[in-house]
Amino acid sequence: MIVERPEDLTAAVLSELERADDPRWRTIMQSAVRHLHGFVRDTALTEAEFQTVCGVIARLGQLTGPSHNEVVLGAGSLGISALVCLLNNGAGGTQPTTANLLGPFWRDHSPPTANGASIVRGPTSGEPIFVTGWVQDNQGQPVAGAKVDIWHSSSEGFYENQDPAQADMNLRGRFTTDSTGGFRFRSIKPAGYPIPVSGPAGDLLRAQGRHNLRPAHIHFLIHKAGYKTQFSQIYSSDDPNLDSDVQFAVTCSLIGHYRRHDAEPAPDSDVSGPWYSLEQVFVIEPGEARWPRAPITGKAEGERPRTQVLERC
Repeated sequence: MIVERPEDLTAAVLSELERADDPRWRTIMQSAVRHLHGFVRDTALTEAEFQTVCGVIARLGQLTGPSHNEVVLGAGSLGISALVCLLNNGAGGTQPTTANLLGPFWRDHSPPTANGASIVRGPTSGEPIFVTGWVQDNQGQPVAGAKVDIWHSSSEGFYENQDPAQADMNLRGRFTTDSTGGFRFRSIKPAGYPIPVSGPAGDLLRAQGRHNLRPAHIHFLIHKAGYKTQFSQIYSSDDPNLDSDVQFAVTCSLIGHYRRHDAEPAPDSDVSGPWYSLEQVFVIEPGEARWPRAPITGKAEGERPRTQVLERC
């Protein structure tokens, strides 16, 4: 098609996309073209602004590597990741769900760990926490033999693969549910943390006057044949940033009661002083058990990362 006027362009691109063999890919790309062309028209985007947008997109890719994923941070900070999750879980977004974001810090090949064992794999400060979880189907029946990956930040707010000072695979483990659908482990209570703001995701937050903090949480990845693989994050009910999470990921179903114990004896006799417990039920749905691709594949080297906290205006 010879383009004569601006309105001819969208029709020309959509017509060419009709050549695509994959119908789902064709649907996605045609919708993307309609929305992107509409965005340019609605905002009357200037040539200089277009160059700026292209530069931001290029920088997202340039800053993504084995130990950092700027693309995932940016998508989360715009609520895109949370929207995809909610629309694809809980019976298509019509029911509450324990599904949540995979996040940018999951690593594959977590060490298989016996139920009840600790996932603290090196010197790590923090108050002990004992976690018990149960995996059920959507009829309330226990799901035995499910693989459950666990990972979370330290009490200083660093994941192991961000922090060269932590032991490899610290605060990570892979468990298998028993006949009751249950699994248990010991760790330290995680802290909330600021997401990195040295790239486009940080520029986005500064422009909005937003902080870059995530409330404290523990990640769970649940996998078994016949069920859709579920990613979950259980947030600490005592965290002050539950209602302003930088990734828009907190829902009522995901707020856990991290119960503090001051006088009761802990499950392990070597614990003295305060400790925490958490109990949580996860409901998984029938579907395809796809194993995800890890957003990060390596461990950071060199100096420990420096964090920066943005103020919320």
